[in-house]
Amino acid sequence: MAWNPPHGRPARGGNTALYHAASPSTRPPVDRRRSRAGRRLVTLRAVVTTHRLEIDTRGQGDAHDLTRAVADAVRKADSASGIVTVFVVGSTASVTTIEFEPGAVSDLNRLFDTLAPRDADYRHHLRWGDDNGSSHVRAALLGPSLTVPFVKGRLTLGTWQQIMLLEFDTRPRRREVVVQIIEC
Repeated sequence: MAWNPPHGRPARGGNTALYHAASPSTRPPVDRRRSRAGRRLVTLRAVVTTHRLEIDTRGQGDAHDLTRAVADAVRKADSASGIVTVFVVGSTASVTTIEFEPGAVSDLNRLFDTLAPRDADYRHHLRWGDDNGSSHVRAALLGPSLTVPFVKGRLTLGTWQQIMLLEFDTRPRRREVVVQIIEC
């Protein structure tokens, strides 16, 4: 059973996921097959929509609230429920949730100053001749991505919970953030 998604983008990942931006009236079909024993197998195909954000940062400790941009991407996808993954490209920045206010952001940065001080001796500096060993260690501790469920088109975040990009590199960067929505 072949199904060509709108916008001419082919299916990927076997028969389980279709990668395209779906309009509200376009839904992928259910793949109905039978096992060798004659039992009906049902594979639901997920609609995956990808958005990209570009964020200019000022260097180590710079934080950006991504909540509104992610919520807008979910709204534009016009999906009732599913999950959204927010992923920063690169090895010296992270995505997490926090109460996005200056005190909490400062506290988190102070914690990272203790765990991975910028002026400590890092083998990374010796190998590459740069100064961002602490950046890599901090980003590895926090991680590059976050997945948030959404219901009825709204992120399921708590009242004081926002999605945040935290820059760990020692210089300003232009960050690419991938927002991928999977409708269920």
